[in-house]
Amino acid sequence: MTKAELVAKIAREVNVPKAAANRAVDSFIDGITTALRQGEKVTFVGFGTFTVVHRKAKMGRNPRTGAPLTIKAKRVVKFKPGAKLSAVVS
Repeated sequence: MTKAELVAKIAREVNVPKAAANRAVDSFIDGITTALRQGEKVTFVGFGTFTVVHRKAKMGRNPRTGAPLTIKAKRVVKFKPGAKLSAVVS
């Protein structure tokens, strides 16, 4: 599902214009992004939890040449599905 498909589904189900649904989706994404940027955990009971974790620097290999290289440390977003989502998917 793309963002456009999600916006169309929300607009249809809530009976609002697509522009309003798009603003709502943008606001939702912005709220999650802002919280994660500040290092907060974002939890939707039954759906899942987004957290930011720190990955340490590590050694890797260039797949083309096989030469060793250093992969820099970075912060990444981790998602853990909730019980209801896991039950529906499995």
